[in-house]
Amino acid sequence: RPYKMAEATEELKTTKILKGFKLNWMNLRDAESGKVLWQSYENLSIPGTEHEARVPKKVLKCRQVSREVNFSSEEELTNLRLEQKIHFKGKLMEEWHFQFGFVIPGSTNTWQSLIEAAPESQMIPAHLLNGNVVIETEFFDGDVLVSTSRVRLYYV
Repeated sequence: RPYKMAEATEELKTTKILKGFKLNWMNLRDAESGKVLWQSYENLSIPGTEHEARVPKKVLKCRQVSREVNFSSEEELTNLRLEQKIHFKGKLMEEWHFQFGFVIPGSTNTWQSLIEAAPESQMIPAHLLNGNVVIETEFFDGDVLVSTSRVRLYYV
C-alpha cells in the first residue's frame, strides 16, 4: 500500500510542475557572432502535440550554435534537466543531455547551452533534413519525467 501512495504523490507533483511550467521563448544564435538566427515565443514544451519550427538553413553552417531558453516555473524543481533526442526519418541520430539544476519556485530563468556542430563532411544537406527531423525533448526533475515535447524542423 505505501508504494501506491508514493506513486500517487509523485504523479500529483509531476502534474503540478507541468501545469506551472512554461517555455516563454527560445532562440538560436550563431555562437561566434552572437547574431540571433531564429526565435520563437511559442510554448514548445506543451506535450501531446507535434510542434513545428521554421529555422533558417544558415544555422546548419554554424560551427557552434548557442541556444537560449527562457522559462517560468511556479513549482520548485530540485534538478531540472533535459534529454533531447534528434530523430531523422524516425531513426535516432543524436542524443544530448543538458543540466540546469535547482529552480526557485515562482521564478523566470534564461538557460543558455552551446551546441557543437558535426564536422562539415558529416552534415546532411538542408533539403534532406527539411521536415524529416523531429527533436524530442524530455523535461526531468531529477529522475522524474515531467513532460515530453516534439518539434518537427523545417529549414527555410
